[in-house]
Amino acid sequence: MTLSTESGGKAPRALSATANAAVEGMEAMADALRQLPGLTGVTVVRPHPLLCMVRKEDHRVLLAPGITWETGRELFAPYADALAAYEMRLVLVGSVDSTALSEAQNRGLFAVLNENARPAEISVALEQAFELMQIKARSESRGKWLSRYRYELGELIEIARALTTEREIAKLLHLILEKSRFVTGADAGSMYVVEGSDPDPSRRELRFKTSQNDSVSFDSREFTMPISRRSMAGHVALEKTTLRIDDAYEMPPGSPFSFDRSFDEKVGYRTKSMLCTPLISKGGEVIGVLQLINKKKEPSQKLTCPEDCERWVVPFDDRSEQLLLTLAAQAGIALENAILYEEIRTIFEGFVRASVDAIEQRDPTTSGHSRRVADLTVGLAQAVEREDTGPYKDLVWQPEDLREVEYASLLHDFGKIGVREHVLVKAKKLYPHELDSVRARFDFVTRTVELDVLERKLSAMERGASKDELAAFDQELVERRAQLDEAWQTITHANEPTVLAAGDFKKIADLGRQVYARLDGSEASLLGEREVKSLSVMRGSLTPEEYDEIRSHVTHTFRFLSKIPWGKTFSRVAVIAGAHHERLNGTGYPNRLHAAEIPIQSKMMTISDIFDALTASDRPYKRAVPVEKALDILNLEVKDGHIDAELVRIFRDAQPWTAIMGDRQ
Repeated sequence: MTLSTESGGKAPRALSATANAAVEGMEAMADALRQLPGLTGVTVVRPHPLLCMVRKEDHRVLLAPGITWETGRELFAPYADALAAYEMRLVLVGSVDSTALSEAQNRGLFAVLNENARPAEISVALEQAFELMQIKARSESRGKWLSRYRYELGELIEIARALTTEREIAKLLHLILEKSRFVTGADAGSMYVVEGSDPDPSRRELRFKTSQNDSVSFDSREFTMPISRRSMAGHVALEKTTLRIDDAYEMPPGSPFSFDRSFDEKVGYRTKSMLCTPLISKGGEVIGVLQLINKKKEPSQKLTCPEDCERWVVPFDDRSEQLLLTLAAQAGIALENAILYEEIRTIFEGFVRASVDAIEQRDPTTSGHSRRVADLTVGLAQAVEREDTGPYKDLVWQPEDLREVEYASLLHDFGKIGVREHVLVKAKKLYPHELDSVRARFDFVTRTVELDVLERKLSAMERGASKDELAAFDQELVERRAQLDEAWQTITHANEPTVLAAGDFKKIADLGRQVYARLDGSEASLLGEREVKSLSVMRGSLTPEEYDEIRSHVTHTFRFLSKIPWGKTFSRVAVIAGAHHERLNGTGYPNRLHAAEIPIQSKMMTISDIFDALTASDRPYKRAVPVEKALDILNLEVKDGHIDAELVRIFRDAQPWTAIMGDRQ
């Protein structure tokens, strides 16, 4: 059953009079409402003969006869969404069945008026309905604003957390730009960093560091430009102010800066709205400039042509500027901290390099050893992390972990600074001055022998000795010289840091028992006790006491490095460096640690240290060992229980030495 005359249907004959009366009543009501002086700012329309709609701003009130709700419900179907959204309220005029009334209350019904209600009464109902909808709208607006505020606050908190945890400047700049574009809806942007220390900001430079663009791809490279008011970024840096430009191609009259369109023309882009703000340190110094480009109505929309720009790009608004300033305040502090952190790291690494130089100045024969051990150890550590089977498959390094093992490796021999220099650089078994003393002693003995033989020969000649007797003196001199020469050759051979044969050891001992006459007539040994002991070293060049002194460098290393405030990040540098001479079976030094007590970083460093000592080509006292031979020696160390078999396998497979040895392999 319908009361609508527009739908083509006909009202039943029984309701014809009622329907006609209802239509006339709506016409009269509309006329009366139009004439009411107290009802201002409204528009009265008739969307249907049985309906009267009153509009005020964005809200509407629909008046209809009560009978229509019972018999012509389809009239209200077009307004269901508006009624549900509280953009429209329904006022029924005339009595309504209680069941229908209950249902109407759930469908946007505001009031039911008497069919004889006066226009003034209807006006009051309308004003109350509009007021209710306005209150509802304001409440929803506050709710949306509060939700948006909470969302933005949450985003800013997350951004702040992300900014404060990132310390690498390049990554931080990328993050600042990314988050700034996100909160403002910018399509593109770029970051500049202030360089230079001149007190006059105009004498410093802006370095273009990074850019982002969601719509076009291009290669960007760093470049510098003077800080000048002729560019937006320079103006912002000098004035410490934020600039907002609605169209970069139409700068405000009198602007000292301009926009260079060459980039747009090169990549096929259209820069329109711009927002540029400085990043300021805690001390009020501009340290960077953040520039955003093209705020979009829809953040996901690509700007692939000028038409897209005209359609989707809008000016940056006050809210965007507020959000950017809030983020820029956080970003400025984060960037300043990152710069300070980078400076501290640079200073720290400079200290480490200077320390390594100091070590190598004391022992030039091992120049480059510390750097090579560091490179080998870091390379091995990275290879260990790539393992997906075996005991180290779950090991993961953080960047700080690799830097820690690098520092420990660079400084692993720093304790040599506490070892006496002549012991540290001792290349042969006798120190040069000791060998010179022995040589002088042999020269004296030789001259003494010559004088003795010649004196006896002269006496024989004076008493008329025969030719054969005189020849015997010459033969004796030759033989005694030969004996001394042979003894000297034994000494020079034994002086080399090679493995000493048993026969040589006996000859050295015999020389230590031989005596000669000094000028005062007293007797002295041809070789002193210390000289015999030094020349009798079976392997290498150091006596047991000197070897212990060399080994003490590990203790000195730990003691020295322990005094440096490495902080939490590098807190184990001293422990790692101080254990690189420990052995898995507990026979190492200085603390005789066993496998479980030795840090894995130290185990890796031990392998690198042995390998480089074997393969180094700059040692004057030994030849470099080929790589394969060095690897075989490492395997022997594994069999002896000194070093980790799995780490040696990874070392062999990864070949970290290739990057530093080149053609020496």
